[in-house]
Amino acid sequence: MEYVYAALILHETGEEINEDNLTGVLEAAGVDVEESRVKALVAALEDVDIEEAIETAAAVPAAGAGAAAAGDDADADDEADEEAEAEDEEDEEEEDDAAGGEGLGDLFG
Repeated sequence: MEYVYAALILHETGEEINEDNLTGVLEAAGVDVEESRVKALVAALEDVDIEEAIETAAAVPAAGAGAAAAGDDADADDEADEEAEAEDEEDEEEEDDAAGGEGLGDLFG
């Protein structure tokens, strides 16, 4: 996440988002910089309009809050239930993965 934050800082200050600038921001923040992650982020952001992405991201929560405030509580409750179920499924998968990993340690241990 710190890599994305560094790119946002560069964007906000009007600096070019390139490998050297991104690395400089990350190092100034005390991050152990992985060159491959820097290259990947710079490549991924090449064709992205960051300002448009920020506006789109900011508009999504506002639209959701407006719909719930307008009396669309049933849909909001359904979405909350679906999110809770998805989180429960992820938690179960993580527990299954963790339990499976314990046995591997015993094999090589």
